[in-house]
Amino acid sequence: MKSALITGANKGIGLETARQLLQQGFYVYLGSRNLQNGQEVVRQLNNEGFPNAEAIQLDVTDQNSVNAAREQIGRKTEVLDVLINNAGINGGTPPYTALEARADEFTAAFSTNVIGVARVTSAFLDLLRKSETPRIVNVSTSVGSLSLQSNPDWPAYNYAKYAVYASSKAALNMYSVHLAYELRDTAFKVNAVCPGYTKTDFTGHNGGAIEEAGKRIVKYVLIGQDGPTGKFFSEESNSATGEIPW
Repeated sequence: MKSALITGANKGIGLETARQLLQQGFYVYLGSRNLQNGQEVVRQLNNEGFPNAEAIQLDVTDQNSVNAAREQIGRKTEVLDVLINNAGINGGTPPYTALEARADEFTAAFSTNVIGVARVTSAFLDLLRKSETPRIVNVSTSVGSLSLQSNPDWPAYNYAKYAVYASSKAALNMYSVHLAYELRDTAFKVNAVCPGYTKTDFTGHNGGAIEEAGKRIVKYVLIGQDGPTGKFFSEESNSATGEIPW
């Protein structure tokens, strides 16, 4: 049975992704900053007929928490097949503009959305290396595309720019590029995926169906060895592959 760790999996897109991977026969570790919240959703999943779900206390901004999660999972398995870096924050309260956002809001967003991803990936890389088909999916957003954000012809060009969140996700994208490059001669597939504007707490429950967002992420978990790596995908792309520019 393949195994997956999803950060920020006690609600929203992370939880839906966990549910879909359970449907695919995975054993899923649901990372949750608040362990009680994670345990509650595991009970929910168990009641839905998914016994192979386990809550793990995991705060991506806390090195001790990440170390403890690594030790806990390492006692249960020698191999981790999938890491989904899903945990993310918008950085504070509106406005998120470059002119008005505070420095501490930038610090908070980068701490979770970039440094937290690097911290978790580094901690679990040894378990992932033991998988025959290791997959890392970094949950990003088209808002983090420098090319799209600077293109006046992009439909969302005149929307609020969300400088804090977008800057952190652009940095996450660069980390994804480097990670994929450094693992290019291995079995790893590393990709950044935009789940789309989705109806969750994060968006004030506006946007598309959460099931669709989960499908977008799972798609790049399940790719074969002939699949892409080091790419950035969004289903809103006009390209045949779904790839969008960095």
